[in-house]
Amino acid sequence: MPRLYIDQALAASDELRLPDAAVRHAQVLRLQPGDALTLFDGRGGEWSATVLRMGRSEVAVQVLAHEAVERELPLHITLALGMPANERMDGLVEKATELGVAAIQPLMCERSVLRLSGERARKRCAHWQAIATSASEQCGRTRVPRIEPVCTLPEWLPSLGAAGADSARWLLAFDEATPIATQPRPPARLLVLSGPEGGLSAAEEAAAKRAGFAAVSLGQRVLRADTAPLAVLAYLGLG
Repeated sequence: MPRLYIDQALAASDELRLPDAAVRHAQVLRLQPGDALTLFDGRGGEWSATVLRMGRSEVAVQVLAHEAVERELPLHITLALGMPANERMDGLVEKATELGVAAIQPLMCERSVLRLSGERARKRCAHWQAIATSASEQCGRTRVPRIEPVCTLPEWLPSLGAAGADSARWLLAFDEATPIATQPRPPARLLVLSGPEGGLSAAEEAAAKRAGFAAVSLGQRVLRADTAPLAVLAYLGLG
């Protein structure tokens, strides 16, 4: 059954017009009046609904009953990463969403190939947010990950403050790093920092450790910048 994300609070018996992105999705699926679909608003659970009217630029639906399903990870995971270049960031956002990430913080680091600022950065983040929304619709998630604004690593680290008692911070590294399998499972929240192509510099790793990040190793092989964060999500999501 088609699933569509609606960025507004839903309630039973609502009759609403779908937003533009959802209209295009409904048209691609060739939905017709009377067809059933599932809606979710990111506030937990999902809603059954039916199509009332289909037009060239407007789709109206009737919201029916709420189902309190929960398909999110029990652990709130944020990925902070040096953005990989080309199309790799698109794929990373999509797969991280499927694996249950709660938020993604795109970073520019010393060795970053991809450099974004101003309107170009805002447009790229909106593009990644759309990818996260589409992936959430497809994989059955009831919440859409947040894509945070692009910033530099030196700007971001001081903004973190102290880690809470229910959280942990991991830095993906090789030198003086503890194997991930020996790390205690974080109680509620985890912040994972991963570098761009070429990794973080020694100075960046030192700054991260001063900000409370523990160096964690994923093993002997060198993983790509768009693979390492996904490996962490898969390990924690399936563990």
